[in-house]
Parts: sequence; C-alpha cells; structure tokens
Amino acid sequence: MLNQFLHFQEALEKRKEHGTLRVLKPQQKGTDFYSNDYLGLARNTDFQNILLKNVLENPNLLKGSTGSRLISGNSTIIHETEEYIAKEQGYESALLFPSGYNANLALFSTLPTRHDTIIVDEMIHRSVHDACKISNAKKLKFKHNNIEDLEQVLRKQTGLCYVAIESLYSMDGDIAPINEIVEITEKYNAHLIVDEAHAFGVFGYGLVSEFQLQNKVLATVTTYGKALGSHGAAVLANDMIKSYLINFSSPFIYTTSAHDFLWNSIREGYQFLNENNGLPNKLQENIKTFRDQNLSSPSSEKSPIQAIIIPDNHQLRSLKETLSENKFLTYAVFSPTVKEGTERLRICLHSFNTEQEIIGLTKIIKDFI
Repeated sequence: MLNQFLHFQEALEKRKEHGTLRVLKPQQKGTDFYSNDYLGLARNTDFQNILLKNVLENPNLLKGSTGSRLISGNSTIIHETEEYIAKEQGYESALLFPSGYNANLALFSTLPTRHDTIIVDEMIHRSVHDACKISNAKKLKFKHNNIEDLEQVLRKQTGLCYVAIESLYSMDGDIAPINEIVEITEKYNAHLIVDEAHAFGVFGYGLVSEFQLQNKVLATVTTYGKALGSHGAAVLANDMIKSYLINFSSPFIYTTSAHDFLWNSIREGYQFLNENNGLPNKLQENIKTFRDQNLSSPSSEKSPIQAIIIPDNHQLRSLKETLSENKFLTYAVFSPTVKEGTERLRICLHSFNTEQEIIGLTKIIKDFI
C-alpha cells in the first residue's frame, strides 16, 4: 500500500530540497506586512466591541446553522444582510457564501456549460481555475491586463463567452483596466465577471462600484476576509443569476451555511466602514510613504499590495529570513508558484502601519538588494 504512494513522498521531498515545502505555523509576532487586514478591522477594538454587544444582546447569533440554506441553514438575518448588501452596492441581488473560494467555485462551475468558453486573465485566482475544471467549459487565457490580447482571443470565438478578471490582483498588486475591458466584452457580447476580493474596502465598495459599472458586468464577487476583517463572500448579480445559482450550483446547494454571527459581522462591517472612512485615507498615506522610498515594483502606486521582484529563490529566502529576524512579517512567493525569474516579496500595507515601520522595512530591503 505505501509503495503506491511513493510519488507523494517524492514530491514532498523535492519541495524540501528546494526550500518550498509548505507547513502550517503558529501566528508569528512582529510588524504585520503580510496579512490582508488592510484597514485593520480584524484587530479594531471598536469594531470588536460592536460585535460583542450584538452577541450579548442576541446570543442566538452563535447558534450553529445546522444545515445547508435549502434545508435548515437559512435565517432572517442572512436574508436581511443580502438585501442590505445588494442595495448598498447597487445590484438587484446578493447571494452570500462562506468564502470567496466557494463563491468563485459556485459561479464558474455553474453558469458556463460545456458549449461555452471562459476566458481568464492569466493571473486570475486559483479558485477560478479550479471551478473551470468542474464546469467542463473550454478555458482560454489572455495576457495579464492586456486589452489587445483579450480582443484577439474574443475575436476568434463563436459561442457564448465569459471573461474573468480581478479588479486588484493579489500577486502583482496591479489594477485591471476595467473600463476598457467592459468596452471589449460589450463589443463581443461576452459576459464579464469581476473578483473584487482585494479592492473592496480599499477602493470604496470596489472598482465596479467606483466606476458605476454594475449594469455592465454579469456578476461581481466581493469577499469579506480581507479589508472587512471578517470572512465570507457575496456574489452580486441580478435576480435571475441568484435564482439560477440557488437551483443549480453544487457548491451552494451542498454547503452547510455559516452561523448568523458571520452574516451579522458582515453587515456591521459595512456600517463600520461607512462611519470610519478615514481608514482608507490613512492606508493611502501609508502606501505613498512606501512608494516614496523608491523601491522598484510592478504594483499600482495606490495598491496595498506591493511586490518586490527578487528573481532567485535562494536570495528571496535570505531576504525574508533577514526581515523576520528584525520582526518584519512579509510573504515570499517562490517559483514554481510564480514563473521562474519573477519570484517576489509580497508586502501588504495597512492603515495601522507607522511611518517608522515602513521606512525600517524598506531600509532592510534596499540594503539587501
């Protein structure tokens, strides 16, 4: 029996040799430059006290959901939260999911059929790639943020096409030319789906809302485990898309619903953001402080994600260890997760980082490279 799984062990050993073996570690202590808590809501005591007050007033928020939403896991709170989100973001409907991965899996495994084509930005999140495998639709890629290449791919298609992009990309920290992509998809009658996971909260409710494109995209995925400091996700679309997902999406139908505390946290998070709009402004100040240190980066000058290309796994590992020794927590992305020669240090900036911390981080990076 064990001999049948030798290839598993060999693959793990190979990763150990290359220093790229993934292991789970306890949360580290240090200055956070690696989490997605862009606005600090996950650690914000005012926000935590609001949630605590809600629980004390209604302990049933902590009760387990007991089943999928189509059986026993539905509630008044989740319906009210979906209606609130849809109204806030300018859509007919919202459908909540326990995670962004689950939401993307539901969308892309359900809407496209084996007769359709899904055209994805080559840097799209892994959840979309995994969903495409389940859908049986044909999947094609276009060059990252390249309008001309997208049009070349669309021009050759004859059937129904879906185009998948992120508004703010998590690996390069760059922003999609979303208005131009909308023009191209409209020109070829393709359906655009936008993942706003890293843009939500950083740029208002995301770039679709910022540019008032709600009626020009088929669906938007908004996730709440990043700038909102919570968990879960919503698919924002029209009533028909919501009903179709409820009826035909296996990731929705067969997933146990989260408890009401999560849905309540999401709604409270929206309200907290609306009442604390200085947090995104402070984040942008910190991003500017980082950019003013003149480190070369492919990332947008307004992105909380700043990638520093260190095109060598060994050198990158050494830099990350040096930063860790100085209590700066960052995330290194090695090949083959990214293409060889594009290995990078992924730095996440937050509203709670101080100018001194940012300058201290960048000084070590400058001295190293």
